[in-house]
Amino acid sequence: MSKVWLVTGAASGLGAGIARAALDAGDLMVATDMDSARLSTAYADSGDRVLTAKLDIRDALQAGSVVSAAVKRFGRIDVLVNNAGYGQFGPFEEIAPESAERQFATNVFGTFNVTRAVLPVMRGQRSGYVINMSSNGGFKGVSGASMYSASKFAIEGFSEALALEIAGFGIRLTIVEPGAFRTDFLDDRALKKGDISIEDYEEFRARANAVFVQRNHRQVGDPEKLGQALVQLAAQPVSPLRFVAGADALAVVTQKIKSVAEEVERWRDLSVSTDFATTPSTESNENEQR
Repeated sequence: MSKVWLVTGAASGLGAGIARAALDAGDLMVATDMDSARLSTAYADSGDRVLTAKLDIRDALQAGSVVSAAVKRFGRIDVLVNNAGYGQFGPFEEIAPESAERQFATNVFGTFNVTRAVLPVMRGQRSGYVINMSSNGGFKGVSGASMYSASKFAIEGFSEALALEIAGFGIRLTIVEPGAFRTDFLDDRALKKGDISIEDYEEFRARANAVFVQRNHRQVGDPEKLGQALVQLAAQPVSPLRFVAGADALAVVTQKIKSVAEEVERWRDLSVSTDFATTPSTESNENEQR
């Protein structure tokens, strides 16, 4: 039986790669994006297997309307991919509060809006699969991307807790942590930088900009292959809580796991020193034995 996918940010980049892979597998698609023109062009040849819908994920009412239209068209939603988002880069001090709020409004609260709209459908089905797109920068903080990393760390914490809350309804959840994929993510049109320039960060900023130029459209990650991997995960009866996508991301994640384990062990004695000498349960047991 064909699955029904709902993918946000599906007009280009990772979203388009994921949507195309699902369609190639014979599934049905609800493709959403803020850019309705690019969306229509991207799926012009897909016929009635695709429902395209303009969606600003910051608008909870609009998210609800899109989900209602999806259910009316296809009768169910089997896979939700929360992919829409963008990167706010620059040193923390150079980012205005309004820019930080916009980053969270899209990457975090936008994800909340779409998930909140879809979950009642999946609960009613007693089945479903939620895929939340994070980043290796949501597992290990990235210098010069404090706001972006913070938004993705928020998604990771939300997802870990949500996975526990919805498991009893037959709904699975996976956090995807991609490395660098060849998309327009680093294009000037998509990339947001600091609002002010502080002299102390001038050298850092120049190095970061040089890296963006060097890596843009030369990233090793293939969006279509990521899509194929997610189609494989969706077909499994069980799925990982985290899926690390790309050799570069795998190196980042494994290095951090090792580093954290070593650091925790190094400070173990001080960590356990913060406990009471005896716990209430220990005292109770001692009193009962007297």
